[in-house]
Amino acid sequence: MAYLRTMQRAEATALLKQSGLRVTAPRVAVLMDLADNPHADLESVRRGVEDRLGSVATQTIYDVLHTLVDHRLVQRLHVIGTRARFELAFRDSHHHLVCRGCGAIVDARCTTDQLACAVPVDSHGFLVEETQIQFLGLCPQCQGPRKSHLIDDPTGA
Repeated sequence: MAYLRTMQRAEATALLKQSGLRVTAPRVAVLMDLADNPHADLESVRRGVEDRLGSVATQTIYDVLHTLVDHRLVQRLHVIGTRARFELAFRDSHHHLVCRGCGAIVDARCTTDQLACAVPVDSHGFLVEETQIQFLGLCPQCQGPRKSHLIDDPTGA
C-alpha cells in the first residue's frame, strides 16, 4: 500500500517538536523521505536525503534514524535475510508481505483492528515492546521456477 500523500516540511517539523526533538534539516529530510519511500534501507534514505539537502554523511543518517526510532516516529523493520529497513511508525496499523525471491516488501492491511497474537500467552520473562508480523512468500514476479538467489531461511525450509 502506498501512502496517500507526501509529508510536507511543516508536518515533519511539527512531529519533531511534538516528540520533544530539536528540529534539524537531516531529521526533517529523513521523515519526508520515508513518507515517500517506505521500507527503505539506510543507503536509500541517505540518497533521498542527499537529493533534498546535498552531501550528508552516512553516520548522520544512521544517528537520525536511531533517534527517530527511539522516539517512535520511525519503525525499524527486522526482515530475515535483508538489511534493516525503515518506515514511518505512525501512519496506520499494518503487517508486511516479504518476497523470499527478490526481497520486495509490501504493506498488508490488517483484517481487523486487533493485531494477531499481540501478546504471547507466556512471555518467558521478556518485556515485549513491539510486535511485527511478516508474511513470507514469493511476489508475482518471482513465482514460477524457484530462483537461485532466494533470501536465506534460517529454519532450513
